[in-house]
Amino acid sequence: MDDIARSTPALGAPAPDFSLTDTHGTPVTLSGLRGGPVVIVFVPFAFSATCTGELCQLRDNITEFEQAGVHVVVVSCDPGHALRAWAASEGFGFDLLSDFWPHGEVATAYGVFDEVKGFAVRGSFLVDAEGVLRWSVVNPPGRARDFSSYRQALAELAA
Repeated sequence: MDDIARSTPALGAPAPDFSLTDTHGTPVTLSGLRGGPVVIVFVPFAFSATCTGELCQLRDNITEFEQAGVHVVVVSCDPGHALRAWAASEGFGFDLLSDFWPHGEVATAYGVFDEVKGFAVRGSFLVDAEGVLRWSVVNPPGRARDFSSYRQALAELAA
């Protein structure tokens, strides 16, 4: 875990750009979202209990992100059809993006891809309107992120 956390992009540096498809096959590009902040949430697996709990908490508190003008994108190495079924099952209204192929390429760019196990660990990154990384948190696969850390990041962004 420490090796993964040390390889994440530095705060204050440009966030690695990417283009991934959403649950409908539409490309979403980070640079295309410039002009407003973006929170990127990496999750290990669709339909897993911890990932579902975390994303339901994001879904249930999405107005906090909307009021701050923050676009939420979730990235998983699962294929798009699995993410589409998960979004429909749970009523997720934010973008779920597939980093399936090339497998884990974006997660690798953000330093959160576990090459041995083939999935992204729990990493969240806040990118400002100019594309600069302003906040991040990385947790091991079994440990959920504390939602209060998102609130703190949103408050710092507004300051």
